[in-house]
Amino acid sequence: MKDDIYKKHLLLIGGGHAHVMALKMLAMAGVPGVRITLISSSVLTPYSGMLPGLIAGHYQYDEVHIDLARLCRALNVRFIEDTVVSLDLDRQRVVCQQHPDFRYDVLSIDTGSTPDVESVPGAAQYTHAVKPVDRFLRFWLGLQARLQSMPGREALSVALVGAGASGVEVALAMQHRLHIVAPKASVAFHIVSATPEILPSHPPKVRSRYQKVLDKRAIQVHQNFRVTRVKAACLYDESDTGNIKQLACDEIIWAISAAAPDWPARAGLVCSEKGFIQVNACLQSISHANVFAVGDVADVVEYPRPKAGVFAVRQGKPLAQNLLRALNGLSLKPFSPQTYFLSLVSTGDKYAVASRGSWSCAGKWVWRWKDYIDRKFMRSLNELGLADLPRAQMNQVEQAAMRCGGCGAKIGQPILQRVLSALPSPHTDKVQLVLTSADDAAVFGVPADKQLVQSVDMFRKFIEDDYLFGQIAANHALGDIFAMGASPHSAQALVTLPFASEENVEQQLLHLMLGASKVFEAAGIPLIGGHTAEGRELSLGFAVNGLVDKNKMLTKGGLQSGDVLILTKALGTGVVFAADMRARAKAVWVKLALETMQVSNLAASQILFSHGARACTDVTGFGLAGHLLEMLQASGCRALMSLASIPILSGAVELMQEGYFSTLHEQNKQIEPKLSDYIEYDADEADVHLRDILYDPQTAGGLLFGVPAEQAAACLAELQALGYVRACSIGKVL
Repeated sequence: MKDDIYKKHLLLIGGGHAHVMALKMLAMAGVPGVRITLISSSVLTPYSGMLPGLIAGHYQYDEVHIDLARLCRALNVRFIEDTVVSLDLDRQRVVCQQHPDFRYDVLSIDTGSTPDVESVPGAAQYTHAVKPVDRFLRFWLGLQARLQSMPGREALSVALVGAGASGVEVALAMQHRLHIVAPKASVAFHIVSATPEILPSHPPKVRSRYQKVLDKRAIQVHQNFRVTRVKAACLYDESDTGNIKQLACDEIIWAISAAAPDWPARAGLVCSEKGFIQVNACLQSISHANVFAVGDVADVVEYPRPKAGVFAVRQGKPLAQNLLRALNGLSLKPFSPQTYFLSLVSTGDKYAVASRGSWSCAGKWVWRWKDYIDRKFMRSLNELGLADLPRAQMNQVEQAAMRCGGCGAKIGQPILQRVLSALPSPHTDKVQLVLTSADDAAVFGVPADKQLVQSVDMFRKFIEDDYLFGQIAANHALGDIFAMGASPHSAQALVTLPFASEENVEQQLLHLMLGASKVFEAAGIPLIGGHTAEGRELSLGFAVNGLVDKNKMLTKGGLQSGDVLILTKALGTGVVFAADMRARAKAVWVKLALETMQVSNLAASQILFSHGARACTDVTGFGLAGHLLEMLQASGCRALMSLASIPILSGAVELMQEGYFSTLHEQNKQIEPKLSDYIEYDADEADVHLRDILYDPQTAGGLLFGVPAEQAAACLAELQALGYVRACSIGKVL
C-alpha cells in the first residue's frame, strides 16, 4: 500500500552554495514522504563569484543574487525567512528569532562565514567587513556618492586587510569603479598582507601575474603586516614589539579571517577552535549523526580545504546523496574533495586570470569565459520554473489509502490537547466557556446596547510559511469586522491539515495557531474554539465575532455626494501570488506583498470613524472594482476615479504584462460592462493594466471608505503616520 504522507522532516539552515545545489538535486530525484524546509535570514543570497563584478559596476544587484524564495517555490521546498539563534539537539528543534521552533529528523547547516572582526581590537568599530554583503554594499554606494560630490581632486586612502582572492579582487574592483564614477578623486589603494606574498593559496604563476597587475595599477602591497590592532583611520602591527608598524588610511576594508556563528558550538556540536562545525568525509557532524554541515561553516576533518565557494558548490551533490541516505536509514558515502580546481579571479576591468594546479592563463577572453560560466549558473537557479521539473519527480504529497472521512477525519485529541496547552489564552474574560474547557461550544453574552457582527473566511494555502499563513488568515478574517465599525470580540478556527505523521501534524497546527493567536492577541480577542480535519491540502479560516453600537454601524450604503474615496493598502496580492505559485515572482515582490498582508486594519477602522466616515468595506476577493461597485449600488451614487492614484504593489504591473493573473480575475472582470454606469475615470487613463488591477482579488486587503472632503487630508495624514504608508485618495463620489 502506497503511503506518501509526510513522515520525516529535512531541515536546512542557510542558503549557501552547497545547499542551493543540493536542493535542486533533491527536487530532481524526488523525496516522497519527506517535507523539506530551508531557513535563511534573507530571501536573496549573493553568489560570491560575481560580487567583484557587482562592485566594479559590471552587474546589477539582482544579477548576482540567488532568489532563494523563488527557487524554493520552483523546487516545492518550504522557505522560511528568519534567523536561527540556537539548536536543541536532544529534542531535535531549531530555534529562530521570529518563528516558533521547528522540529527536524535530519538537519543540514550551510550558513557560510563572515570576516572575523572580533579577534582584533578595534576591527569591529573602525572597519567595513566585506560580509554581510548588503551592509558592505551600502558602505560602497555611500563612498561612491561621497567621492562624486567632492569639488576637486580630493585625496583618499583605502586599505584592504587581507591578501587572499577576496581582498585582491575587491581592491581592484573598487579602484576600477571609482575611476569611472569619480575620476576627479585621487584614491590610493593598499593591500595589507600578513604573509610575504599575495594570494598564498594560489600557484606562483598566478601570484606573479597579479603582482604585475597591482604594480601597474599602483596598488601598494604591505607584506608581512599582521594587523593586531585598529584605531580610527590607522592599522597597527605590534607582533614584533621591537618593530611596531602602522599604516594610516581613511577607509579600512576587512577581508580576512573567516568566523563562524556561535550557536552551533553553544548547542553542543563539536566545532574547531574558531567555531567551525567539524564533519567527516560524509559531511556528517562527528558528534551528531543526523546533523550535516557544508560550505564555509564546516571543517572536513579528513580533507582540510580553504574557505572558498568553489569547494562549497562541489559539496552540493555528495550532500544531497547523503541526506537521502540518512533519511532512508542507509549507510553514507564518503566524499573526497578535489585537490586541483579551476580558479577564475578577475582584475576589476573585465580581465581575469585562470589557473588549475600549476597551469594558468590570463586575458579579456578569460573574463568573458568566467562571465559566461557565472551567468549560466545563475540562470539555472533564478530562471528555474515549475515546468522545468518533471511532475512525477516533484515532492507531491498524495492522499494515503483508506483515510477515514466524517468525524474520523478529525485531528486526534492528544495532538489537539498538546497544541492548545502551548497557545496563549488572553482575553478569556469575554466568554463564559472557552476552547480550553471540556465543553463542546463557547458561550458569551451580548450587551443590550450592542449588536453582534459575525463573519467567516477560509482559503487554501498560498505560502509555505505556516506561522505567517496563520497571521495573514487571521488578518483577512477580521477585515469584515473592522469594515463595519465593530470591535472584535472572539474567533473560532477552521483548519484542514494535509496528511502527515503525528509529529508533523502537531508542528504545523501549532505554527498556524500561534501565528493566528499573535494577531488575535493584538486585536484583544480570544480564540475560543474551532474545528480541525484532515485533507489533501492545507486550508485555514476563521469565524469571527464583533460587537458594534446599534447607531454606529458602518455599511456599504452610506456614501454621499462629495465624499472622498480612500484606500488604505496597495493592490496586487492576487497577481503576485499567481506568479509566485509558478515560481515566476521575484522574492522582493513576494516579501513586500506578505508585509502588506500582515498589516492589521484595526487602527485604520478607528481612524476613519474619527473623521466622519459614512460607508466602508474591505477590499478582498472581488477586487477593488467589485467592492466599490457594491458600495455605489447600495448608496445610489456614482464615482470619479483616478487610476494613476491607485497604489499598486511592486511587480504587479510587470507580471500582468507577462500574462499572470489570479484564477478569479476573469470572473471579477465580468462586471466591467456594469461599471460604466457607476464609475468614470480621469481623462486619458486608458492603460489596460491599470484597469486590470481593479479586478485583482486581494487577500488581507485594505479598507475602502468615504469621508467628507474637508476631512480627507487630515484622515490620510493620520493613516500614513500610523503605518498605512500607501493609503491615498483614489477618487470622489458624484
